[in-house]
Amino acid sequence: MSNKALLVVDVQNDFCPGGALGVSGGNKIIPVINEYIKLFQNQNLPVFFTRDWHPDSTAHFKEKGGDWPPHCIRNTPGAEFHPDLNIPDNADILSKGVSPDTDGYSAFEGIDENENSLDTLLKEKEVDTLYIAGLATDFCVRFSTQEAMQKGYEINVLTDATEGVDKDASKEVLDTFAKKGGRLLQLDDVKQELEP
Repeated sequence: MSNKALLVVDVQNDFCPGGALGVSGGNKIIPVINEYIKLFQNQNLPVFFTRDWHPDSTAHFKEKGGDWPPHCIRNTPGAEFHPDLNIPDNADILSKGVSPDTDGYSAFEGIDENENSLDTLLKEKEVDTLYIAGLATDFCVRFSTQEAMQKGYEINVLTDATEGVDKDASKEVLDTFAKKGGRLLQLDDVKQELEP
């Protein structure tokens, strides 16, 4: 078993331009994410995808006292993965924010179709090092990365495959991860590490 895995966070229609909470430039990172997916697949390394999968009514939304307009409501077009994202047949998909009283910011709150958590799946696959891509740097990527570090995983944030809502806040988030021992990498760095 290998100890590395790719985690792709929330590349969904509602978080891309034109969506309910579209991140400016959020769709531009998708071709790079696809390159990472191909790279990890070629090395037989696991790839995990998370998605916000909210109920119609949730404390996460403004109408119930939350911070956000309705978005990524399960089984709606906005909650679907962006059509340009290449999802392998054997990928693990985890849904988060599924309960009416949870926000689901972190990938570690996600569960797969058998109700396994990300932490459970990573341990089953003996993964100790995560490479993290997706949306948005200053929200779900940030919370997912923070929790991964707290749980003792080595983390690598893929800066050419993440995009943030607020550029300054996102830079601050990345700087903080680097100071705490996380690595900030791009495609060429990862190719050198993974390709024989």
